[in-house]
Amino acid sequence: MTKTYRQGAIGALLDEYEKAILDLSKTISSFNDTAITATISDVSVQSILAHVVRSGYAYAMYIQKLLGEQNSIPDLVYRKTVSEYQNDLTAFFIFTENVLKNFSDNQLEECNNEKKITTSWGQVYDIEQMMEHAIVHILRHRRQIEKFKIELDTK
Repeated sequence: MTKTYRQGAIGALLDEYEKAILDLSKTISSFNDTAITATISDVSVQSILAHVVRSGYAYAMYIQKLLGEQNSIPDLVYRKTVSEYQNDLTAFFIFTENVLKNFSDNQLEECNNEKKITTSWGQVYDIEQMMEHAIVHILRHRRQIEKFKIELDTK
C-alpha cells in the first residue's frame, strides 16, 4: 500500500500529528477497559488520556483564537472504555485538521510576539511551534503509558 502524504508544511505537521495519535491509539489498545482505571502513584491511563484529549482540543483552540474565534477549553472527560478514548483522539485530530484549513503554510511562522499565541502556562508560540508542541505532547504521554503498562504488568 502506498502512503499518501498531505501537501506542504501544514500537511507535514498534520501527517506527523496523525502518526503520533495513531501510535498512541495502538498503544492503548493493549489495555482492557478495567486496566485504564488502575492507578499507580495516583495516576491512571484514564487520567492521562483525559488530559491528552482536553489538551488536543486546547491546542487547536489556541490556533483558532488567531481567527478571532473565542471558544472555551473543554472540561476533562473521564471515559470508561479504550474505544471511547480512541474515538476522542480521532475527533480532536479532525477538529485540528479543520482549524488548520483556515491557514496557509506562510502563516505558520511568526516573529512578532504580539501576533503569537500566549498559552495559559505563559509560553508564547506561533502556529508551527504550537503544532510541534502538540505532537511531542502525544509522544511523551504515549511513552508514559508504555511505561505504565510495564509497571502494571509487573504487579
